[in-house]
Amino acid sequence: MNVFLKLFGAPVIPLDQIEQVEGPSKDLILYAVPAMIFFTLVEIIVSSIQNKHYYEKKETIGSIGVGIGNLIVSASLKVIMLYGVVRIYNWVPWRMELNWWTFPVAYVIYDLCSYWAHRISHEQRFWWATHVVHHSGEYYNLAVSFRLSWVQHLKIIFFLPVAFMGFHPVIFFITYQIAVLFQFWVHTEYIRKLHPVIEYIFATPSNHRVHHGSQEKYIDKNYGATFIFWDRMFGTYQPEEEQVVYGLTTNIQHKANPFYINFHEYKDMWEDVKNAKGWKKKMFYIFGSPTKIMLEKKARMEQSKQVPTEKAEEAAV
Repeated sequence: MNVFLKLFGAPVIPLDQIEQVEGPSKDLILYAVPAMIFFTLVEIIVSSIQNKHYYEKKETIGSIGVGIGNLIVSASLKVIMLYGVVRIYNWVPWRMELNWWTFPVAYVIYDLCSYWAHRISHEQRFWWATHVVHHSGEYYNLAVSFRLSWVQHLKIIFFLPVAFMGFHPVIFFITYQIAVLFQFWVHTEYIRKLHPVIEYIFATPSNHRVHHGSQEKYIDKNYGATFIFWDRMFGTYQPEEEQVVYGLTTNIQHKANPFYINFHEYKDMWEDVKNAKGWKKKMFYIFGSPTKIMLEKKARMEQSKQVPTEKAEEAAV
């Protein structure tokens, strides 16, 4: 019992002393932004000198605009998230002390939650709308890591299990930030396949390039954020084979407009729901598989094209 209390009997954190959480879990992402910008500029310059078409002007402007907006939204929600996580920590009776050894445990569990949050974001349109921003780039480069939806924080609900397990809030927020920063380096063409052991365990640039592919064999594969072994365990792993074609199956317009990039899917969803007949169909257009919705809309468009042709042929006869 004493051992249990020593491990899981940490005192509550008074809300008027929340600075003891905010201080140690300073915004690592904000501090890392200069380095991210530096390496992105290096990649832009090197790819230009080598005449490699890894960047496109309008798309890069869009990525930067989306990234700036995301930083503003994240900063605005920081206090709310901080108080929310601390309240959960105070509520559960199995609170853990702030110990370094809880970080790797929290990170692995967090990454498992990230796998399922990511996978659901591809399997249900409501959540896909919070993620499509990241996949809308037709070029693969470090700037793509900036393309994070302004409403992606809705997915915090998928990570609440980590908070409810009693990890110290400092551990929770450091885990979150390092998990986000890890994904920066995987968005590049310059790092090819690494050692087989590394490729087997981690979500490397090669593994993540597959995830951004629009070919049928690559769609909805390799969801792992840090660890790729989740995909191997749950049957969603696909190695990089043929050259990846990046972007969506139907690419977006207005590539430099961060507002369009963030909200175009919501506009399309509203139009589909408005025109759908019956609640079952309306719910399908909100929570159905994005792939199935795309195929249905594509089939309907092809059918509408065939009808005028058939009528014209009948008239000619």
